[in-house]
Amino acid sequence: MVSRTGNLTEDGIHVDMEHLKKGEINLGTSIMAIEFDGGVILGADSRTTSGSYIANRVTDKLTQITDSIWCCRSGSAADTQAVADIVRYHLNLYEIQNGHPPSVKTAASIFQEICYTNKDALTAGIIIAGVDRHLGGQVWNIPLGGSLHKAPYTISGSGSSYIYGFCDSYWKENMTKEEGMHFVKEALREAIKWDGSSGGVIRMCILRKGEEPERHLFLPDEDYVKPVKFA
Repeated sequence: MVSRTGNLTEDGIHVDMEHLKKGEINLGTSIMAIEFDGGVILGADSRTTSGSYIANRVTDKLTQITDSIWCCRSGSAADTQAVADIVRYHLNLYEIQNGHPPSVKTAASIFQEICYTNKDALTAGIIIAGVDRHLGGQVWNIPLGGSLHKAPYTISGSGSSYIYGFCDSYWKENMTKEEGMHFVKEALREAIKWDGSSGGVIRMCILRKGEEPERHLFLPDEDYVKPVKFA
C-alpha cells in the first residue's frame, strides 16, 4: 500500500524527485583504472543516476584529455565535464609552449589543483591514467576533497565499496593485457551487480605507449576476453 503525505506519494520516485527540488542529489557510479605490463586500462559503468531515477543508461564516463592521457569521471557530470575541458585546454597550451606532450603527473597535478581549490563548489571524483615517455603507464586518483594519490590500481564511485576485497585478493603486478581486461571486467561486473547506482554497459579504454587508444564496450554478463585464471 502506498502511503501519502499531502500530495506526495512515498513510492520512491516521487519522494526522490522532491529531494531533487531541495538539492539533495545522490550520485553514484563505478570507475577504475589499472597499470599493466605495457600501459594502463580504464574502466567504468554507464549509469547516471539522480536518487533512484536513472537519468542516462549509456553515459561515457571515460574522457580523453590528450592522445595518451584519459580520465574516469564520478560525481556531478556537469562538474567533472567542466574540469576535464579546463584541463584539456591547459595541456594543449602546455604542449604548444614546451614542444612536447605533458607527463601524466603534470595532468594529474592540474586536475588536483582545480579540484582542491574549488572543493567546496565541486562534487568530483576523478581518476587520471595514461602513458608518457618518462615513467610509462601511471594511475592517479583524486577523490572528493581534492587530494592526489598514485597507485598501481585505483577504484572509485559508489560501486567501489563493494569490490575492495575482490580487488585486493586478485590484483597482481605486471598483468598482461588480457589479464588486465579480465580483472577490470570482473571487478566492474561485481560493482554493477551489488550497487544500485551502477549499471548499464562496461566501457574500457586501453592506452599503450606509441599506440592509438583502444576502446571496448561490453555487457556486464558478456565473456568478451579469453578466461584467465587468477593466480
